[in-house]
Amino acid sequence: MQDWNPDLYLQFKQERTRPSYDLISHIHADNACNLTDLGCGPGNSTQILREMYPLARIIGVDNSPAMLVEAKKNLPDCQFINANIETWVPEIKQDLIFANASLQWLPDHNLLFPHLVNQLKSNGILAIQMPNNWNEPTHALMRKVANEQTISAVNRTALLSIAEYYDLLSTTHCSVDIWQTTYYHVMPSIDSIIDWLSATGLRPYLEKPR
Repeated sequence: MQDWNPDLYLQFKQERTRPSYDLISHIHADNACNLTDLGCGPGNSTQILREMYPLARIIGVDNSPAMLVEAKKNLPDCQFINANIETWVPEIKQDLIFANASLQWLPDHNLLFPHLVNQLKSNGILAIQMPNNWNEPTHALMRKVANEQTISAVNRTALLSIAEYYDLLSTTHCSVDIWQTTYYHVMPSIDSIIDWLSATGLRPYLEKPR
């Protein structure tokens, strides 16, 4: 698969970054020293973490070389590493693990989420935001057209239910706080909608062989 396109992704930087701001506003970790941004992309979410925790050691993790180049350029005082989230293990336990719009791409959350909890200190925080857009018209239409055009399936599935995530995290002895927010993005044109989707959800389909 081709690498991610930071420029295309950041065409809608404000809209893509807003969920990070909203998630961070619910985090109370004043003394956090070691933080990781999983799926940091071009560093827009990492920038918010840096603003909130100016003295912390912050590591951004992503498997896109292009995204990491952009992140390093904008945040030279943070460390960025190329790694897969599923197998990532930090050098030391973390005070905060932050994941904005990254874990929905990964399978088997029943294994992944406990793995991430195990990378936290005893009072650490796992903060996750995932777009729950699998059944939205845009994404349902992607799958429909791909099937009609015999484009091979994309390796992504629907999220678990809120109740299932609560049960899963409760088994790790976490204090769980879950909520759902709907963001409405007003786009100036149909082309803008395509650009928005081409940087993320539509991207795997555009690169699939026919």
